[in-house]
Amino acid sequence: MEIQTWRKSSYSGNSAQCVEVGRAADLTAVRDTKNRGGGMLVVDRDTFAAFLAAVKSGRL
Repeated sequence: MEIQTWRKSSYSGNSAQCVEVGRAADLTAVRDTKNRGGGMLVVDRDTFAAFLAAVKSGRL
């Protein structure tokens, strides 16, 4: 799987203490900004959307 574009939250500023998110096909990938070559967590888009909803609602 190849991710063409990675992005990090605008809240991160110039900090390297964050994660980046990328998309490919129907998948979402997350990687550590400090260790970009260290691997990534990959989940389907629906799972990632449910995770974000849980974080935003305060359930996580």
